Amino acid sequence: MSTMPWPDHLFTLEEWDALPEDKSRHFELVEGVLLVAPRPAPKHQVAMANLRSCLKEQLPAGMVAVQDVDVVIDPGPPLSLRAPDVVVVPAERYWEQPSRFNPDDLRLAVEIVSPGTGRTDRVFKPIEYAKVGIPHYWVVELDEPATLIAFSLVAGRYKQIAQGTGKVEVPEPFPVTVDLATLINP
Repeated sequence: MSTMPWPDHLFTLEEWDALPEDKSRHFELVEGVLLVAPRPAPKHQVAMANLRSCLKEQLPAGMVAVQDVDVVIDPGPPLSLRAPDVVVVPAERYWEQPSRFNPDDLRLAVEIVSPGTGRTDRVFKPIEYAKVGIPHYWVVELDEPATLIAFSLVAGRYKQIAQGTGKVEVPEPFPVTVDLATLINP
């Protein structure tokens, strides 16, 4: 087992890009500090893939749903980089094949709450995402009953526009119906 050297300073984008690929953990940067968490559990991974597929089927032309990609929240210094579970971006930007997205690329960011990420997904990320102008944010809770809460950015703050269990209809940024019961079906 190899050990990754831990820096004694705040990460730069170049150092982030130089990290070895590690599929056993989930990495994000907050103000230059490397955050390391376990990879999402299989239930979370299936929900992420199924949500992406659900969105893909309902997105208007010119939009693409992508899962588990880096988004530069603040280029810094210090650098902040998050990895939402699913994002929706314009197809034109997707086809440019960027290694990461900027906040203004996103039309929607979705976080699926895992054990240990609840406070981050419910409190910190909405503040960060609103601050950089991501227009729509969803939080999906997989614990029974599975719940989806959708927010739209209004005057710099997120305003709840939909919430529910079962089949949830979200009107913005495009009309979508999410059947939460099917999200965890492999």
